[in-house]
Amino acid sequence: MTLGDIAAALDMEILTPELSVNGGAEVGRAHASDLLSEVLANAPSGGLLLTIQVHMNVIAVALHAGLAAVVFTSGARPEEGVRVRAVKEGLPLLSTPETTFDTAGKLYAMGLRGRL
Repeated sequence: MTLGDIAAALDMEILTPELSVNGGAEVGRAHASDLLSEVLANAPSGGLLLTIQVHMNVIAVALHAGLAAVVFTSGARPEEGVRVRAVKEGLPLLSTPETTFDTAGKLYAMGLRGRL
């Protein structure tokens, strides 16, 4: 399933419309955490990060971990400077009003899994 498929199926807002979420690599894994050191240690490369953290370090961690995108849950939204940095780095950002728990459950039901 592509990032665009996931965003459409869960009615997520694409915060980085400058970056295409259609086509591209399949996304089959996700990780939910607000502790960035834990994300670095355990997030699956090429997967999604679900978090409520909205600061610049989220972008750096997601890039270092090789993640496909960041999904901000519970209606969280980064400031414009964070969004601009993500665009510059080619990291799609999405947002959903759903909680992290509910979003993770929906992604699991769609076939996404955590780290092996």
